[in-house]
Amino acid sequence: MADECFGHPRLAAIYDPLDPDRSDLDAYVQMAEEFGARQVLDIGCGTGVFALLLAERGIEVVGVDPAQASIDVARAKPGSERVRWTCGDATALPPLRVDLATMTANAAQQILGPQAWRETLRGAYQALQPGGRLVLETRDPARRAWEEWNREASYRVTEIPDAGAVESWVQVIEVREPLVTFRWTYVFAADGQVLTSDSTLRFRERQEVETELIAQGYEVEDVRDAPDRPGKEFVFVARRP
Repeated sequence: MADECFGHPRLAAIYDPLDPDRSDLDAYVQMAEEFGARQVLDIGCGTGVFALLLAERGIEVVGVDPAQASIDVARAKPGSERVRWTCGDATALPPLRVDLATMTANAAQQILGPQAWRETLRGAYQALQPGGRLVLETRDPARRAWEEWNREASYRVTEIPDAGAVESWVQVIEVREPLVTFRWTYVFAADGQVLTSDSTLRFRERQEVETELIAQGYEVEDVRDAPDRPGKEFVFVARRP
């Protein structure tokens, strides 16, 4: 099940305006160019920002996400016809042969259970052609990012076209490592509606990720830093032999 911030139509519609700075994706565009990718599978594509960046460069993209509302937002964007959108996850993909699969932002951490994680990595592996790569990021649990997730640090009011002013903030609900659960609250000034979205992320240690990648048949080529968040995340580059 998708979190409400992705799956509720009203919240999916304001997701991009609430998070307009997607410079975190620049490194992934550069890696697609570095690896000469011509076919890409974007796992957890959300509202399609990254998929469309790639499509603009002439790359064939399949975007998959479990939230239909987010897929609907992606499909409404200019250029969306150049992307193949699929509502679902990496465990049940149509036959594919891509040379790059990606999990950007929190996509990898939103897969909580060990079995679902194994099946996702295996699904990506099966979609890759030999020599293809999986690139994913995950926050370094040692940095304890959740300690900064509170109303005081996150509260803002955003003016959104066609939606009006929206108040939003985040608050941690529970920390039971490696799982952290938090709640986003949204207040729409136009009609006073209050919506909330609870999310849980799994914070995996570097060795845990490497071990599971190898178990699923990958060769771990590199573990990089996230350029926009130095020292806070691991970016894994794994190759299908």
